[in-house]
Order: sequence, then C-alpha cells, then structure tokens
Amino acid sequence: MISEISILMPCRDNECYDLVADISAQAESLIRSGRPLRYEIIVADDGSTSQAVISRNRRIDALPECTYIVRGRNVGRAAIRNFLARTASYGWLLFMDSDLKVRSGSFLKNYLDADAPETAYGGYTISGDADKLRGNLRYRYETRYSRNASAEERRKRPYDMFHMSNFAIRRDIMLAHPLDERVTRYGHEDLLFGKTLKKAGVSVTHIDNPLSFEDFETNASFMAKTEESVIMLHELRDELRGYSAVIAAADKLGRMRLMPLAATLFRILAKPIKNNLTGNNPSVLLFNMYKLGMFCSLENSKTRRQKPQNAS
Repeated sequence: MISEISILMPCRDNECYDLVADISAQAESLIRSGRPLRYEIIVADDGSTSQAVISRNRRIDALPECTYIVRGRNVGRAAIRNFLARTASYGWLLFMDSDLKVRSGSFLKNYLDADAPETAYGGYTISGDADKLRGNLRYRYETRYSRNASAEERRKRPYDMFHMSNFAIRRDIMLAHPLDERVTRYGHEDLLFGKTLKKAGVSVTHIDNPLSFEDFETNASFMAKTEESVIMLHELRDELRGYSAVIAAADKLGRMRLMPLAATLFRILAKPIKNNLTGNNPSVLLFNMYKLGMFCSLENSKTRRQKPQNAS
C-alpha cells in the first residue's frame, strides 16, 4: 500500500485546474478518513503560448499541496516528464496527462492500493457525444483501436499496451531509466519507454483505473500532430523496429522492393487523402494509409540520398 506519492502533470496550452482540484480533493478526503498519506501535485507548464491559460492555471498554487511551475521554453514531452520526476519529493510518482478527466471518485485510492511492485498503468477510455463527434478523426481513430482495452486484454502485451497518459512508477526506477529526450516531436515516447522497461526487466502491472479522454482537437490539428509523429517515428525507426505496425508494414514493402512505388503513390495521393482526413467524413483506413505512405516517402528519400555515398 502506497503511503506517499507525487502526482505529476505536464501541460501546454490547456487549462487543468479542475483536474488538479479533483485529484487534490480525493487526496484530502483520504487523509480525513484517517489514511496515512503524504502527497504533492506538481504541474509543469511546458512553454504555453497562451497567457490566458497560464493565468487561469495559476489558481493551482492555492490548492492544498499543489504547485504550478511555468517554464518559458518548450522542451518536449519526454524532457518535461524527466524534469517532473527529478522535482518530485516522494518515492512513488503518478503521471497524468493534464487534458484528461477523472470519472471515478476512487481513482487515486485505486493506485495507492494497487498490487504493483514497480509500475502500474490504469488505461483510458474514450467518451463524448458520438453524434457530435462523428466527423472527428481523432475520435474515430481512438474508438476504432485498442486503447479502450481492459486490463485483462492489456496484460497479454504488457509493454506494447503501455501508455504514459496515466501510470504510476517508483521514483528510483524512473530516475534510473529516464525518458529518451530525443523525442522532441509529438509521439512515440510511450513505445520507447515500454521498450526500456522491458529491456530492464521492470514489471508493468495493468489495472482497470482509466482516465477519460473527452476533448478532441480539430482534424487539421490532429493531422499536423500525426505528421510530426511520423517524422519522429522515422528518426527512431531502428530503436522502434518490432514495436510499430507502420515500421513493420514499411519493412515488408521494402523486402518486396515496393518502397519507391509506395513513395510515388503517396506524393500523388497525399493531397486528396489529406483533404478527406481534414474534412467532415474522415476515413480511418485512409489515415493509416497516409501514415504508411508518409513513412515510405521519408525512407525512400533517405535511401536515394545515400546511394551516391554507397556507390563511391
């Protein structure tokens, strides 16, 4: 049973006062009930561009055991989490994405009581008005795939199904295995960290204690993030081989000598596909094709650049 915990939230350009207030209230309620608990909540603002958001989030400092740290420069999703781990005071860390919602009054208690010697991942669910969100690409994508999987399903692939949106970990383990700070663009810190934990023999305990994902960006914004993510995936392709379906599909095309064709088709079809994906009826199938095509285009360009060097 955990008796001390640092609750850590990176944020950028999103208001998270309500989420922090909710978790603080749960902690204070446990203490009032007689449970021995020491806790802190630290929110690190990773270079927000909206002064209005920063101003509203400053109210966090007035909540019990809560601190809001404003950092003027955006250092990226991996580096900000490493900073929070170093800043934390207690032996257990609970990382939460600041744009998610708590839907269980026992959320914090569930982590404190979890039978998890090293790391626990609680998962997340997708919520929202399906009628209003039917044209939202992120909503369609998230509801299609396995991120709503139960703990029972996630336990079948404990490292592949690990995500950093909602997990607890011993501080000494986090400090010994910090996140790879090469991940400055959107995406893939989850995959890299899961691989790191697996290599280090750190156990990941999957529990049913989800946060709720309810706020979905516009299709254009999600596509911009996706393109960043594919670039980052290509940069990390050697480390993430065996952990990414996109890399596996691209490798198969490469073995079949179809990479140049895939890259050519992407150049021809990228614009009309993107028009669909940023429109009112986006296709998840086309979204997956776009990611693969973009990756193949990057890989084909790299190969062409290297050919003169290899020939010499």
